[in-house]
Amino acid sequence: MESELPLDKFLTTYARSVQVMISSPITRVNADLLRLLPALKLVATPTAGVNNIDLVECRQRGISVTTSGSEFSEDVADIAIGLLIDVQRKISAADRYVRTRLWTSKGEYPLGFKLGGKRVGIVGLGNIGSEVAKRLEAFGCIVSYNSKRKKQALPYLFYSNVHELAANTDALIICCALTDQTRHMINKEVLSALGREGVIVNVGRGAIIDEKELVRCLVHGEIGGADLDVFENEPHVPQELFALDNVVLSPHKAALTPESFERSNRIVIANLEAFFSNKPSVSPFNG
Repeated sequence: MESELPLDKFLTTYARSVQVMISSPITRVNADLLRLLPALKLVATPTAGVNNIDLVECRQRGISVTTSGSEFSEDVADIAIGLLIDVQRKISAADRYVRTRLWTSKGEYPLGFKLGGKRVGIVGLGNIGSEVAKRLEAFGCIVSYNSKRKKQALPYLFYSNVHELAANTDALIICCALTDQTRHMINKEVLSALGREGVIVNVGRGAIIDEKELVRCLVHGEIGGADLDVFENEPHVPQELFALDNVVLSPHKAALTPESFERSNRIVIANLEAFFSNKPSVSPFNG
């Protein structure tokens, strides 16, 4: 049963001895909240993202943070490739064309583009980005990437900045985390470098892309298309995108399958058991 008390009053009254918090992605774990939980030692989030958690404040207070680790990576990678195929082959747009009876009145639908042989750049070659790269290889794509550091053991071409990566790819897939450094990293210059035929896929976080600039580029035909599972002000999506056939929209569901929920719950439980047994966390956040 949900308490009728305001959050600060509830925590002050009932939660001053709480040692562990299971944090939802929409909960802002910031200094104001942590001040009300003086005994807190662990924040366990069932997701891979930690942009809702003040990591500096947690570190200063000696609070550990655990995540779902790589449990969602395969499902997110599947959606990333699915979205890319969708916009390349115009699957959703063609579906609308058939459903609105335009096939019978206007004839054949415009051709899409094959995925095989395309140059695809990945922004963030972590757990999700690596799974995306595996799938792209299976399609015969030429994979390159930008990440915090070069992965010496991998054969993909590394670009030290995103602008250069965008200039040398046909499609860009955003898989990195949202941080102060990556916020609006995909800006006007990067989108211009991607070019009029280029496609961008975002399965990271909405604010990694300057959304207003993305909308402008799409409306004016300055990039070829976009596949967006995440947005800057969810659940609000820019109205201008709804009329564009070269844009595929998804309601931030890339990680969400029954299987991934089950795996994530197991990870949270394992982290809690480790904490209360004085053992190392199963999936600590080390960023």
